[in-house]
Amino acid sequence: MPRRRKKSSTKSRSSVPLEFYEQVGFLNWFEDKFPGVRIFAIPNGEKRSISVAKRLKKEGVKKGVPDLYIPAFKVWVEMKRVKGSTTSKEQKEWHAYLRNIGDTVILAKGATDASRQIMDYIKDNYK
Repeated sequence: MPRRRKKSSTKSRSSVPLEFYEQVGFLNWFEDKFPGVRIFAIPNGEKRSISVAKRLKKEGVKKGVPDLYIPAFKVWVEMKRVKGSTTSKEQKEWHAYLRNIGDTVILAKGATDASRQIMDYIKDNYK
């Protein structure tokens, strides 16, 4: 009997969207809402081969750096799933460091939360 392939899905078994899809949704919203304001991802959270991981570490990739950065706002965005995600020790350390130097860190539980927090930040800082 042939093996059945697992169906790929945008959601995990718990039907909560994966962080990847939350981040893509937020990024699309942000770029539509703020054309010309640059935002970029820091690709430091994926599983990699040992050789690639070693090369990236030598190049300066650091564990725990937030997922996205908005230079014009000095805002870092740490994306999480709506439910089921935790913040690592390294992430907490980076968040504390970045806040200590005067940057803002948003810990967002999903794209909707990230969008809301960005709008609150703008309302509070760009009157």
